[in-house]
Amino acid sequence: MKNFGDISKDIAASGRTRDIIRKHGFTFKKSLGQNFLIDLNILDQIIAAAELDETRGALEIGPGIGALTERLAKAAGKVTAVEIDNRLLPILKDVLSPYENVEVIHSDILKTDLQQLWQEQFDGCSAVSVVANLPYYVTTPIVMKLLEDRVPLEHIVVMVQKEVAERMTASPGGKEYGSLSIAVQYYCEAKLVCTVPAGSFIPAPNVDSAVIKLTRRNKPAVSVTDEALFFDVVRASFAQRRKTLVNNLSAFAGKERKTELAELLADCGVKPERRAETLSLSEFATVTDAMADKGMLS
Repeated sequence: MKNFGDISKDIAASGRTRDIIRKHGFTFKKSLGQNFLIDLNILDQIIAAAELDETRGALEIGPGIGALTERLAKAAGKVTAVEIDNRLLPILKDVLSPYENVEVIHSDILKTDLQQLWQEQFDGCSAVSVVANLPYYVTTPIVMKLLEDRVPLEHIVVMVQKEVAERMTASPGGKEYGSLSIAVQYYCEAKLVCTVPAGSFIPAPNVDSAVIKLTRRNKPAVSVTDEALFFDVVRASFAQRRKTLVNNLSAFAGKERKTELAELLADCGVKPERRAETLSLSEFATVTDAMADKGMLS
């Protein structure tokens, strides 16, 4: 890891963060989930997890006043930060002026053409990772967009609500395991990097936080005939968590086919009375393909 110099001058140093906020008269918008990280140790762990070097690029979503952006600029060859709040643009221009490898784009990441962004911003980078302190209210839509848009990313290293991190990394059998766990783990290997106390932010959030690392798989964790149908079956299976798999899926495929569906599940080696949270990705894949073969998903 690089030597980051005098850490008292870092944007994330609490004294400098407060000075920047006062200088620019910035006020926090709760609707945008703005909480600025002031924990240098957590920043170190995020940068280490991202595995950056001068040949790699980093996409940051929601840079705030640039605490993480500054560290990314020192660790990566190219940094692009996408910020939705136009009030932060002059602040970012000011504090990031020493770094020629940083570009800030005023945009809503959920409305951004990621394929085009990759082509315009990261041409020549050996690999690109997303590294960010995500606004918690849109964490899941952002992560799923990054995965479903099929951009060639290497890692996603993001700060999220601790509960969401636990869901993304959960294994079958626990209460945290659900459709989000399966969606993330279908595309990525998921690992919890660290937990983050509320005091690591200005202002302190009302929930616990965690840093999660998602490493993009070379190919999905399981092979399925139709990905859209696979995720439809997964969502239907978790529609009412307390119901058995056969009851949830018969509501999806047609209640008149419940007996046929129970037989199909048994043929797949899955007891119909099991609940969705007990099934592995491979079991969901087997059930989906079997239902498709029987014309239950048309």
